[in-house]
Amino acid sequence: MRWKWLFFGLLAAGVGLVWNNEKSRRELVSELNGARVFVNKVAKPYEAWQIIFISVGLTLLVTSLYSFLFREDQPLFARFKKSAFAIIRSLPIVKGKIKAELDKAKQSLENDNFVHVPGEKICLELPAKGLTAEEVLKEISDLNSIATVEWKKGWASGTAYNCSPELTALNKEVYGRFIWSNPLHVQIFPDVRKMEAEVVQWTVKIFNGGPDACGTMTSGGTESILMAMRAYRQAGYERGIRYPEIVCAETAHCAFKKAADYFKMKLTSIPVDPLSRKVNLRAMANAISSNTVVLIGSAPHFPHGIVDPIEEMAAIGRACGIGVHVDCCLGGFILPFMDKAGYPIPPFDFRVRGVTSISADTHKYGYTPKGTSVVMYSSQKLRRHQYFVETSWPGGVYATPTIAGSRPGALIATCWATMRFVGTDGYVDMARRIVGSARKIKAALKGIPGVFVMGDPQASIVAFGSKEFDIYRLYAAMTGKGWHLSSLQYPPSVHICLTAIHTEEGVVDRFIGDMKECAGVIMKTPKAKTTGMAAVYGTSQSIPDRSLVDDIAASFIDLCYRVRPPPPPPSSSEDPTRK
Repeated sequence: MRWKWLFFGLLAAGVGLVWNNEKSRRELVSELNGARVFVNKVAKPYEAWQIIFISVGLTLLVTSLYSFLFREDQPLFARFKKSAFAIIRSLPIVKGKIKAELDKAKQSLENDNFVHVPGEKICLELPAKGLTAEEVLKEISDLNSIATVEWKKGWASGTAYNCSPELTALNKEVYGRFIWSNPLHVQIFPDVRKMEAEVVQWTVKIFNGGPDACGTMTSGGTESILMAMRAYRQAGYERGIRYPEIVCAETAHCAFKKAADYFKMKLTSIPVDPLSRKVNLRAMANAISSNTVVLIGSAPHFPHGIVDPIEEMAAIGRACGIGVHVDCCLGGFILPFMDKAGYPIPPFDFRVRGVTSISADTHKYGYTPKGTSVVMYSSQKLRRHQYFVETSWPGGVYATPTIAGSRPGALIATCWATMRFVGTDGYVDMARRIVGSARKIKAALKGIPGVFVMGDPQASIVAFGSKEFDIYRLYAAMTGKGWHLSSLQYPPSVHICLTAIHTEEGVVDRFIGDMKECAGVIMKTPKAKTTGMAAVYGTSQSIPDRSLVDDIAASFIDLCYRVRPPPPPPSSSEDPTRK
């Protein structure tokens, strides 16, 4: 935007200089007159209506071409590739084959993830008469029986971060007391307002914020990231940037891409070092343009648990006058306590000059119930850009700090209560136990033939891959043992995210033992073909047309919302052994 104004300013100045010189002015008038004669000569064979239609058509063609070539939200090559694949998919000979393969993949998703449990009750509509409390609780118990994964015993990566009986009992009591509260109504629920303000204040202090540092609570890490990116976008608008840009590592959380999509921002993804899994700082610096409004660092990032070089990124941001957001959604209540826990790490928070905002999830390692997070800013001026304010609505002046209007005050209350219950000593102790368990797993994996650890993870995530066999075979084998790990891509890898549950006696040793056993079996036939959903996941990475993968992923979400009657039982006259 600024370059365009500069161009037009220079053009106007040039015309002014030419017009002040009599000789130059005569030459300019002569050239313009010659152009007029030439245009009239060319247009002479055409009628007026034809000239109008040709002019409109050429204008539309040129503007469309300009829009395609110089759109700010996506690189030219990405848009060209997307358009080319769309044309290929529309060909009749290709269209049918693609549909058949997509239908197979979707059916496989349904068969593997949405199996009807015998005896499961399907409710397609409300009952004509409301049920009693006992009847509803009976149905709830029946629904609980569908879930078979032993997540409370530490079989799942991440998922649940603390489910101690004491904390569960406390949150049940607190939630019940604030079940109908809504912080939108500050005068009616001043207690909830006070608790939210205090949670933000505690979190800002944990991250070493200065006297002007501030923040808000949100519903989770994604909303915290969305709000921060909106703040930077609005700040960019104030500076005259029409198409604000985000620059981040390819390992940054997908919520940044969601923010770019929602808020019409351009996101530039920077490759990471293949060994350290840290962002390439030189490439990040080179990607900065006059439209860049924020650099993104992760502490740590989700795929491999690596902490980006925040101090170096902040130095780049300071030099360019650009904000730096640190995504601590995953490590937010682990990293701040690692020094006291005996695992020192480089500064990553507001102690680093140039860090202007941080997102941290209270509902992960803060151990609060799901549905709370905190987004923080180094200044109140930047936080203001996050707000939505409408002063002309007939319903009155409407102002909200985050996306939602009404919010569950009970979740704010349970967040407040949990943080009071755990305290600094509790967070330090949990950081010591979790990081210690992760280090134990990291050391053990380095000793398993055929397996290597991705980078040098410092906190709670340990990712691993293999150069000897398809890592998804190991993922499938561990799934067969009852583990639910996280499968990753680009490059193919798997990770486990440790929580308080994994620090219980025997969980880490069981994981290491199963890894050794499964990897040992696979190493006997390392080149064997991968089968099942593991093969589907691995194959999806090699599909060049990512829109096909988009379609499959969207179909999975469709299936999550589908409610249909159970399949009819086999007829008594039908032989159930026949297929």
